[in-house]
Amino acid sequence: MRLITFKRHGCEAPEIGARLLNQRGNLILPFAEMAKNHGIADFPKTMKNFLRAGDSAMAKVKTWVQRPRAELLISASQIEYLPPITDADKFLCVGKNYHTHLEELKRTNLIKEIPQEPTSFVKLNSCLSGHNAEVIRPDGVVRLDYEPELVFVIGKRALGVKKDRVFDYVVGVTILNDLTCRDLQQREVASGSHFWTCKNIPGFGPLGPELITMDEIPDPYDLWMTCVVNGDERMRVNTKDQIWKIGDILEHFSKFIPIEPGDMFSTGSPGGVAVGKKNATNFFLKPGDVVECGIEGIATLKTKIKN
Repeated sequence: MRLITFKRHGCEAPEIGARLLNQRGNLILPFAEMAKNHGIADFPKTMKNFLRAGDSAMAKVKTWVQRPRAELLISASQIEYLPPITDADKFLCVGKNYHTHLEELKRTNLIKEIPQEPTSFVKLNSCLSGHNAEVIRPDGVVRLDYEPELVFVIGKRALGVKKDRVFDYVVGVTILNDLTCRDLQQREVASGSHFWTCKNIPGFGPLGPELITMDEIPDPYDLWMTCVVNGDERMRVNTKDQIWKIGDILEHFSKFIPIEPGDMFSTGSPGGVAVGKKNATNFFLKPGDVVECGIEGIATLKTKIKN
């Protein structure tokens, strides 16, 4: 399934639902209306609460998606995409996790040492934006970089998880464009900061377009992550290049801290970012640029850069 959080044009209230791809086009099935149609008064209204409702809620919406009420379907052109999960308790971004990207960071002095275990920083909910969002490049920022990342979403409470059981806990994946202000990052690296303000500026977390359940992902360890800017492919790297897989990551972070449904792990940027290129100045993002980060053949997250 393709689970989304959205707002209808002209409405402020967020909703959750499923995006259906069929012969009738790109359609949205709102869960609130399906629940009302079935006489369910207390169906979860947010994606996080939906995941926390467990297997029974997931099984219910699967039947709705298989047999949707045609009169309740709306066109995707009538909605604004929001981040699939807008209020995660924890959104942990693993850094330095692709061999190709590690080499870039070493060449550009953006790392002081190579980590011996998974490391992460926190992505704040306040910086997230949705599919097709227009992201403002702040005044004074000239080195704005793209970073397409595969994100795993947790569907069940995980504490003390072993890596070989990881997919008992992962409900699906989505895409993050971990936009990075390299101007600020250089200063933060020099100061030893671990907060990464450079990645938490409002809008600097395009996420989506949807939460894709694992039954639609053939092999999470063999996916092509891509980035296209204004039609020009900047990056195409397979997730085989990851240093730590999601099993390593969840085992490491769940040793002492419970990971809850709706929590997310971004698994790092592949190589090919602007800062790693010889003529980097030509590749940093500018107002008017359209950035498409994708899992090839599965989903694409689109963002437009504005001043």
